[in-house]
Amino acid sequence: MTTSPAPVDAAVIAGLAALPVANVGDAMDRLGVVDSGIHAMWAGAALAGPAFTVEVAGGDNAGIHAAIAAIPAGAILVVNGHGVTDRALIGELIAERLRKVGCAGIVIDGAMRDIGDLEELRFPAFARASSPAGPYKHGPFRLGVPIALGGVVVQPGDIIIGDRDGLAVVPASDAAEVLIRAEQKNRDETDTRRRILES
Repeated sequence: MTTSPAPVDAAVIAGLAALPVANVGDAMDRLGVVDSGIHAMWAGAALAGPAFTVEVAGGDNAGIHAAIAAIPAGAILVVNGHGVTDRALIGELIAERLRKVGCAGIVIDGAMRDIGDLEELRFPAFARASSPAGPYKHGPFRLGVPIALGGVVVQPGDIIIGDRDGLAVVPASDAAEVLIRAEQKNRDETDTRRRILES
């Protein structure tokens, strides 16, 4: 497991969470925006928080079970499932366990199931697909390491922002500066919209 970076201030995370992901992506020169194939699994799902990273073998969720005991409260479980979509890596029961330990949401480059239950739980969930087929549980896996997520590198502790448009990964070391730029971008767009309406 790699050494965790200094945590990002909660006020910075809250500020990023209050903005559209599109503004955050623009503030990073449109880098750090996750492949659009990974999307919210139910309407209205949104998340923001530091990444707790897991790499698993495609179709195998042994690493997710291990993460339940290790993930800090308020973190987002971010799983590199290598884009495998024929077996769901989580469903309702794992979501309930994650929620119980304070996990703030899950992002999987892979599949999940029990989508209706996840929506009923209001558990923020983003994935590449849904599948009714269950996973294997043999491993291997790695926790707390840099991973790939939809074409973006995610370091442990990076801030994951998600809304109906998709996901962005904000490097922890840049989060405060990205927030300043994203807020300015949001103000500029608000002013432009007002001028259009007034013209």
